[in-house]
Amino acid sequence: MSIGIFNVPAVKNEPVKNYGPGSPEKIQLKKAIAEARSKVIDIPQYIGGEEIYSQKKKPITPPHDHQHVLGYFHEGDKEDVKKAIGAALDARSKWASLNWEQRAAIFLKAADLLAGPYRAEINAATMLGQSKNAYQAEIDSACEIIDFLRLNVNFMREIYEQQPISSDGVWNRMEYRPLEGFVFAVTPFNFTAIAGNLPAAPALMGNVVLWKPAFTQVYSANVIMKAFKEAGLPAGVINMILVDGPVAGEVIFKHRDFAGVHFTGSTKVFQTIWKMIGDNISLYKSFPRIVGETGGKDFVLAHQSADPKALATGLVRGAFEYQGQKCSAASRAYIPSNLWEEVKNLMIKDLAEIKMGGVEDFSNFVNAVIDEKSFDKIATYIEGAKSSGDAEIVVGGGFDKSKGYFVQPTVIKASKSNYITLCEEIFGPVLTVYIYDADKFEEIIPIIDNTSPYALTGAVFATDRYAIQYATEHLVNAAGNFYINDKPTGAVVGQQPFGGARASGTNDKAGSVLNLLRWVSPRAIKETLVSPVDYKYPFVLEE
Repeated sequence: MSIGIFNVPAVKNEPVKNYGPGSPEKIQLKKAIAEARSKVIDIPQYIGGEEIYSQKKKPITPPHDHQHVLGYFHEGDKEDVKKAIGAALDARSKWASLNWEQRAAIFLKAADLLAGPYRAEINAATMLGQSKNAYQAEIDSACEIIDFLRLNVNFMREIYEQQPISSDGVWNRMEYRPLEGFVFAVTPFNFTAIAGNLPAAPALMGNVVLWKPAFTQVYSANVIMKAFKEAGLPAGVINMILVDGPVAGEVIFKHRDFAGVHFTGSTKVFQTIWKMIGDNISLYKSFPRIVGETGGKDFVLAHQSADPKALATGLVRGAFEYQGQKCSAASRAYIPSNLWEEVKNLMIKDLAEIKMGGVEDFSNFVNAVIDEKSFDKIATYIEGAKSSGDAEIVVGGGFDKSKGYFVQPTVIKASKSNYITLCEEIFGPVLTVYIYDADKFEEIIPIIDNTSPYALTGAVFATDRYAIQYATEHLVNAAGNFYINDKPTGAVVGQQPFGGARASGTNDKAGSVLNLLRWVSPRAIKETLVSPVDYKYPFVLEE
């Protein structure tokens, strides 16, 4: 393994294109959307160097237009999982011994492909398959995945540069080996960038990977695999399997060479995975690495000194961008009594202007939720609020799944601090507010800290610096990403490394060096330059 350090290309965060009227990127993206809608594609599994097609085809439909078929993916089975493990292990030796500069070059090329020739295609796929508007797709499936791929190379370099000191006559060095075995990457529907990063980060560090994307994200996952293959990723390094979670888990978590899991998804599923690993711990060659980012019940706390317009804007954007389906979305807000009426009116005004519909119309700010199961769950919470004596609908509350899974941005005002929608993760465009006495700022903070088991993101709005410090100190464990006078969403790779603790995950901070450190197994090497030839130390010698 080469440990020579070289200067990787200078990296800044990928600029966000604005898709304004008449812009070249808007014209190109609309063309890519039209082309994608005009054809029906088949998406295989990618195992080793093969594209695997099965007899079990499942349709892919836009959440905002569920009668239109974009294509089909070929679902795999237990035998495909076994085949993928074999392909990964066959590829492991050559990939692990490949000079790290060569691995870096592959993912840097993939980043440039996604930044250029694949940009419109990956954004169109994300818009159609996951019902994201153009801007939400751009900051996710273009910019964020590009940032992950490029900045991870810099983080890898930082790791390799960390070398021990050497005393006289000794040369000490640290070798950062990949894990012994294969890594299982399990990715969600809501961020194409996460789907790309979770298999790519371990692979960059020399690991081989089985990647299971969410079925509702397969359409854009296929584009990621195309970009990886064109960038020169060798066969077997990342194997995309399209199998149900329990089917994959039954094989993977009982395999001797299972070396780690890189997961983003629900807390309940992650807990199940952890338990399965624990039950099988004696089978494994090594103790597996368990890295996960899970649920959130993210809060916004406003102090009586907060700017009402900034607060209202932060709530509307934080709660309703991408239909509230971000792990970091604002889903509960604590607003002081002196600000509530003004903030409420500002939100009602903004929400009255917001358009909802398909992604093909770029004037639509809100699109559909991901699928019928999600739609039904969200609708149940809204209906519960309508009939509850402890809550009222301030704005929104409508939903319709006749053409697409559309749920209006909904604000619920709860009269009890433990009302269900203040406590449970909904993962939809529903924001619950609780109004507290403006003079009891310090008393509301422990309620925020203890209402939810999660600790992913949170925000405080205030112009009083003493209040900001107090909230920052007393909510220290309530959020892994904490925002001051901004919405609790929109973490940028390399700027706000992302992750939370408690029931929100292992807080291994994707978008930083900390995450990549989880995918290496260091070996310390000591070389004595002139070896001693006599066992006697000076203390045993005669005077």
